Amino acid sequence: MPSTHKKDKPWDTGDIDKWAIEPFKPSDNAGGTFAEESSFAVLFPKYREVYLKEAWPLVTKALQQHGIACTLDLVEGSMQVKTTRKTFDPAAILKARDLIKLLARSVPAPQALRILQDDVACDVIKIRNLVRNKEKFIKRRQRILGPEGQTLKALELLTETYILVQGNTVSALGPYKGLKEVRRVVQDTMANVHPIYQIKELMIKRELAKDPELANENWERFLPNYKKRSLSQRMVPYKVTDKTKKVYTPFPPPQEKSKVDLQIEAGEYHIGKEAKKRIAHEERMEQQKVKQEEKKRQREQEFIAPEENVAEKKKKKRKTKGEE
Repeated sequence: MPSTHKKDKPWDTGDIDKWAIEPFKPSDNAGGTFAEESSFAVLFPKYREVYLKEAWPLVTKALQQHGIACTLDLVEGSMQVKTTRKTFDPAAILKARDLIKLLARSVPAPQALRILQDDVACDVIKIRNLVRNKEKFIKRRQRILGPEGQTLKALELLTETYILVQGNTVSALGPYKGLKEVRRVVQDTMANVHPIYQIKELMIKRELAKDPELANENWERFLPNYKKRSLSQRMVPYKVTDKTKKVYTPFPPPQEKSKVDLQIEAGEYHIGKEAKKRIAHEERMEQQKVKQEEKKRQREQEFIAPEENVAEKKKKKRKTKGEE
């Protein structure tokens, strides 16, 4: 029996994008209002208080379109978002949660409001726990920024995301594919892999994606393969002794004298602590006296008049008299 499912569909034309994400409308929510209220709260640092106070009307206006209520508590230093009876999109509260999280991480309000779009997501990457040493952490974090922020700008252009390096975190905002690349680059940079290698790879991939013939092929042959150069960690001694000149003896070298043995030989082992302090103080004072006398001698030399050749002066005077 022939299949009846493979019939021509007049409404299914070739210009329709079946993978397009359509915006969620109030008519799509057949269930009506939500049964319970959902809310999220985030704390923000003190230095963000002034900026959030100025930008809060813009945030409130954007969230009202999605039916989300928001409150800014300057006393406790927190931001809260919650659903209302006008909320129609179940994912809107999660987007609002990400919005206040980005605002707390010093992301500017115009950029943070992009998270409310369906094709935009965010990722807050914690980088402090990836490196133990603080000096190494600061150097590697600076590599993400690059000279005058050029490396960060290149990453933003290649991944089509907004990246902000702030304190112990890296906040990224953009499409899902770009966020995946940003996370990989940041984690590799903190693992002591320079971001320039990742940027070169992204640039090559971007050019290859433009060619439709290479769409279904493996790109590994086009990508650069960097070999890891592991230098020897063996410590080389500064003075290398030539063992061939030494005469071989089966007996081991004599044992070095310990600190206690040296004190017994000098007769200081049985002396009390107070006496040791007194002897050390006397030796110190003697050394100071010697240094003071030496400095005094050096200062006095500056005031000693240099020796003059009297005989030469007399000869010169006689010559001048003879000429006259």
